[in-house]
Amino acid sequence: MFAQRKKVLIVDDDVQILAGTMLRLEHAGYDTCLASDGDLGVRLAQQVLPDLVLMDVSMPRLNGLDALVRLRSDRRTAQIPVVMVSASLPDQRTALDAGARFFVRKPYTSQDLLSAVEKALDGPNRFNLPCSRFLESDSHASPSKA
Repeated sequence: MFAQRKKVLIVDDDVQILAGTMLRLEHAGYDTCLASDGDLGVRLAQQVLPDLVLMDVSMPRLNGLDALVRLRSDRRTAQIPVVMVSASLPDQRTALDAGARFFVRKPYTSQDLLSAVEKALDGPNRFNLPCSRFLESDSHASPSKA
C-alpha cells in the first residue's frame, strides 16, 4: 500500500515563487495548493486542512505574520505546522514566537526549503480532505502548471 502524499499549502504573492516552489515540492513527492495572499491562504487552509503551510511574510491584504496568528487562533488549523519565509531577520523571531514551526530566510536553496518542510512534517498526517489547486486574489494571475 502506498503512503498518502502530504499536502502543502504555499502562500506567496509572487507568482514566480509560487510556481517554482510548487514544482520543487511536487518533484519531491508532495501535493500542493496555492494562495496568492494571507487572507486567501487562511481561508484555503480552513477548507482543505493541509498537512503544512509554507508562507511568505510580506504580502498584500494580510501579511504572513497576521495570517499565522489567524491560523493559530482557529481550532481547525491551530495544529497545522507552518514554515514561514522572509528575507527579514527580525521577522524570524516574530514568526517563531507567533507559532511557526520553522523559518526559512531568503534567499534559500531548494535543499533548505525541503529540509524545513520535511522536519516540520515529522509527525502523523491528520488531514485527508481534497485540495483545490489554486486560490488567488482578484489582482493576481495564476501560475500555469508545466
